[in-house]
Amino acid sequence: MNDDTHVIAQRFVAFLESGEAAPGLFTDDVFCDFSAPRWRLQARGPAQVVALRHGGHPCSGTVPRWRADPTPDGYVLEVEERWIDAQSDWYCREMFRMRLRGGAIAHMSAYCTGD
Repeated sequence: MNDDTHVIAQRFVAFLESGEAAPGLFTDDVFCDFSAPRWRLQARGPAQVVALRHGGHPCSGTVPRWRADPTPDGYVLEVEERWIDAQSDWYCREMFRMRLRGGAIAHMSAYCTGD
């Protein structure tokens, strides 16, 4: 994985942990296709992608382990996430297939095991 792609993957992991997207993380027309065990959600544009994230993960958390592998136009990212809210401790595993354009995420397909 080249250094630029690794930095983008690190910035995306920071987004997963904080819920805040750093400027330039996503293209203006980013598209997210998110699949969970019982539903599928889609979002277009940085604001909708962030809102989709907040809908499923309203609080911050941690990504204690992650791995990114390069693809010809981006990378595949595997993560383990943990977070705590007023109800419980939560855990999930996710896979993301990212397509990059101009150093930003332009398209992502996400697959989640569910909370």
